[in-house]
Amino acid sequence: MINVKPDLGFIKDVTNSGGESLKKCYQCATCSVVCNLAPDDSPFPRKEMIRAQWGMKEKLVSDPDIWLCHQCSDCTAYCPRGAKPGEVIGAIRKSTIEHYAFPGFLGKAVGNAKYLPLLIMVPVLLFLAVLSLPGNMNLAEREIVFSNLVQVKYIDAVFMPVAAFAALAFLIGLSRFWRDMKANSDQPNSPATVGFVSSLISAVTEILAHSRFKKCEVNQARSTGHLLIFYSFIGLAITTGLAVFYLYILGHPSPYPLLSPLKIIGNLSAIALFIGVILVISNRLNTGDKAGPGTYFDWLFIGVVSVVGLSGIFSELTRLVGIAVLAYPIYFIHLVSVFFLFFYAPYSKLAHMLYRTTAMVYSKATQREQ
Repeated sequence: MINVKPDLGFIKDVTNSGGESLKKCYQCATCSVVCNLAPDDSPFPRKEMIRAQWGMKEKLVSDPDIWLCHQCSDCTAYCPRGAKPGEVIGAIRKSTIEHYAFPGFLGKAVGNAKYLPLLIMVPVLLFLAVLSLPGNMNLAEREIVFSNLVQVKYIDAVFMPVAAFAALAFLIGLSRFWRDMKANSDQPNSPATVGFVSSLISAVTEILAHSRFKKCEVNQARSTGHLLIFYSFIGLAITTGLAVFYLYILGHPSPYPLLSPLKIIGNLSAIALFIGVILVISNRLNTGDKAGPGTYFDWLFIGVVSVVGLSGIFSELTRLVGIAVLAYPIYFIHLVSVFFLFFYAPYSKLAHMLYRTTAMVYSKATQREQ
């Protein structure tokens, strides 16, 4: 016998976060039948739907299957009741990120639209304070050099702690998630039968190839935009690493020639990011009737990534054509948006990348996902 203590607050949170169609589900199991990603043994999302209806928060937030779902919307398209299981699972993922967030108040703030102005004001005020430090705002030179607006040492002094904070928040959240996956497993006595390293390699290989996306039928086009954004982030990370190497190892400050490896990789990555965002937005607008329109949580991430990409592109273009009155303000917006993206990463949809990877590694190690 299983004693169920419904968490009414959790049910309300799921319905308010995009899962408002949850109550339409009458457990016909069509969603699990049509899903090409669900394992044959105890497939999803049928069990997730009934657990959500019953407010079984403890089982859901520690369920790796909510991350094995890629929200390709096959289940939503074929649901005879319009229950939109894909949207419900997305809402559960948001609640999971909030549940494991450290510190917890940031998880709730990022997921709630009313706190957006406050979240934006944090980096705006921070960088305005940085601008007041000695050596900044040296804009008398005719050539546009962004280090004349904000010295690199001050930018590094801001972003290094941001990176450390985000890494710590991810580490705490993911370790809690891993612990609960083991404790609340549907097969609690089944030990890991595959090594962690080999499971990690297998999961990363799948992610790099986006092979699971290819199993989706209704919304396969979604994978192209997702793939471009994913690899653009890798390219921009390489660009950042090269910038550190150029500045601190070779002693070459920016700006760099357009044909330098750093610029080529950075510009190609920015273009890929821009195209990827356009494809993602277009796909959401064109498939809204089948896949659902998306939630604030989804659109916040799309919006922030859009601002990061566009502000980076226009910062460079206005610098190259010599429009200082636009170049410096746009660069300021770029700094603010990059801070927003990475400081709040453990609490936004960007966290999907690490939570999904962790769930895939666990599932492969326990042979839950084969």
